[in-house]
Amino acid sequence: LKNGERCVCDLTDLLDAAQSRLSFHLKVLREAGIVGCRKEGRWAYYWLRPEAFEILDEAAKDLHPTKAAVRASQAQCCE
Repeated sequence: LKNGERCVCDLTDLLDAAQSRLSFHLKVLREAGIVGCRKEGRWAYYWLRPEAFEILDEAAKDLHPTKAAVRASQAQCCE
């Protein structure tokens, strides 16, 4: 979807996924506000909602690693 709107029928072929499973996952992403959807006849078309990624990016900037995570990242793996 990063290249624009796609029909769910195209996505099933591209992802080699059953339409029912793909529709379920797209519904979850739609409810989360990550993708948009429009119906045209019997087909549904989906696209990424850029504003959702802007919100996620801003939220991620506020995250700070814990001291334990910093220590773990600095630990020598193979001494």
